[in-house]
Amino acid sequence: MPRTSIKPEGAAPPPVPLSPGIRKGNILQVAGQVPVDHATGKILEGTVAEQTRQSMRNIRAVLEAGGATFDDVVMMRVYLTDTAHAAEMNEAYKEFLTEPYPARTTVYVGLPPGILVEIDALAVLD
Repeated sequence: MPRTSIKPEGAAPPPVPLSPGIRKGNILQVAGQVPVDHATGKILEGTVAEQTRQSMRNIRAVLEAGGATFDDVVMMRVYLTDTAHAAEMNEAYKEFLTEPYPARTTVYVGLPPGILVEIDALAVLD
């Protein structure tokens, strides 16, 4: 069973060696998405809520390009630079999801300057 690279239409290629998504069979792994505006290729500056919304829009674009939706997501990982951002991130994050929510791990890490959040997703398609 081959691996297929998944790339949203109109998105700039990543500046590092990765695929925005990889599909193998009914599994779709979405790479960590940072708050890059696909129209401009630039990092969206702003609050962690604004950056979370952009990261989630980027995840949605990869999911859709791979034939999936947020309803197919079983696991997400959120990387934050500051523990104080958790509540604000959660409010923006849940705007994109419905119950039952995917399983999730949240960790606190160092990210490149200006990036407050990175999120990845694992989807299983029927």
